[in-house]
Amino acid sequence: MPDTSRGWSPFVGVVYGVREMGSTEYRYVGLTTKTVSRRKSEHFAAAHRGRKSPFGDWLRAHPDREAAYFHSLELVLSEELSDLGAAESRWIAKLREEGNRLLNLNEGGLGNHGYTWTEEQRAAASIRHTGRRRLNVPTGPDHPSWGTRRSDETRARMSEQRKGMNSGRANPNFGRFGAEHPSFGRRLSPEIRQRLSEQKRGERNPNFGKVMSEEGRNKRSDALKGRPMPSSVRSAHTRHHTNKGVFKDTCKHCLDDQRSQANEGNGND
Repeated sequence: MPDTSRGWSPFVGVVYGVREMGSTEYRYVGLTTKTVSRRKSEHFAAAHRGRKSPFGDWLRAHPDREAAYFHSLELVLSEELSDLGAAESRWIAKLREEGNRLLNLNEGGLGNHGYTWTEEQRAAASIRHTGRRRLNVPTGPDHPSWGTRRSDETRARMSEQRKGMNSGRANPNFGRFGAEHPSFGRRLSPEIRQRLSEQKRGERNPNFGKVMSEEGRNKRSDALKGRPMPSSVRSAHTRHHTNKGVFKDTCKHCLDDQRSQANEGNGND
């Protein structure tokens, strides 16, 4: 129970319902830690930007904002945000049992639990976001997170959550080589290559000034024992040709690099 001994009750948020003005049927249930009117404005803004969801489609069908009635169903007095999510889930279950055709995609709570996108939805989202650039996002000192640092506990939790996400068969490009790989045939422009190079030079390099400990060197040596070095023809080309400024007409990669440089010189990227 919330502590009211000091004369106040902790307030975490509101569970709100949405229905058409003049109708008793609820079409959506949501939660917010802001005001209901502020959340209403955010919903309409997202709908006007074209967000694809059943509730977004319903709002676009009601361009008159007053026709969509947003109001509070429950004020949640608690110190835990999870209690707000639990209250939303209770209201969704209750209203659905009463026959309200809610447009919620899941059963409520914190996060998008219980709903899995279809392959068609994933493909459509991929197409919508391909080539999209984030506009009006402040950078540098103007960014709201500028100068902040996550706590050690948060960093450890994020690290644990991401372990193994992109390794082995969990990597979406696992086993994809040659033309099957999404980066096949792509080549960075000279401007981008130059910019990436400058970003990692000198003190900007994350390994600048670092010296591997004796224990680390021994561990790395043990891990590489018995492994052929260089590990690939391309690696050997980079080590013995590119890095040393050597060109050999018997090397496939030397010839490829020569053709690429000739194309760049002719403006045929």
